[in-house]
Amino acid sequence: MTSICCITTRLGTIVVAAISILFVGCTTITTQSFRVNKSSSVESSQIAVGADFAKYNQLTTDGMGIFFPENAAPSKEDQQRARQIFRTAFLGELQGYTIVDGKGPTTLEVKPSLIDYRKSSGGDALLVRRDLRDIANPGSLIFLMELVDSESGEILARAADSVSVPVFGTGENAITDWDTVGSAAERWAKLFRKFLDENLNK
Repeated sequence: MTSICCITTRLGTIVVAAISILFVGCTTITTQSFRVNKSSSVESSQIAVGADFAKYNQLTTDGMGIFFPENAAPSKEDQQRARQIFRTAFLGELQGYTIVDGKGPTTLEVKPSLIDYRKSSGGDALLVRRDLRDIANPGSLIFLMELVDSESGEILARAADSVSVPVFGTGENAITDWDTVGSAAERWAKLFRKFLDENLNK
C-alpha cells in the first residue's frame, strides 16, 4: 500500500477550516458529539463519541455522490466516467473487506461524496443532501468520507480532504482533464482505505 505523505502546516490550516465547515451549524450532526482524531493519517477526521466499530464485519455502499453547481456541471457522460474511475480506484483499495449489497446489524455503510462548488454562484446548496448543505460553499472543493450504521443511519465517523484538484470540463467546448481526475481518485481511495483501517482496526 502506498503511504500517504505527512500533512504540512499549510494543509493543517486547510484541515481546521474544513472541520469547521463540516461540523458547525449542521442540524443532523449537532445531535451527536464528535472528537477530533488527531492521530489519523487522513487530512481531517472526526469520530462520534461512543462509536463502536467492533461489531462491523462487512461494508455496503450505494455509490459515490458527485455534486456540481446546476449551471456549471460536466456533461452526464463525463460525470458517469468520473464515477467509474472513482469506483475502480476505491474497489482496488478494499481488498480484505467483505462488500455486500444489503444492510444489516454488522454492516457499515460507506458514503463517499465529492462536492465541487468551485464555480458555484451560491444558490446550489439545495442540490446536496440536507446534512451536507453547510459544506456546499461557493468556491470550495471537498471530498467527504462518511461511515454510517447501515440500519440506524447514525454517522459514526467523517473525514475530509481538499488537496487534490480534479479538472472537470464545463461548457460546450470544455475538456475534462482525466489525468487529474485519475490522480484525485487514487489519492482519495488510499485515504479512504487508511480511514477504514484506522477505525476498523485492520
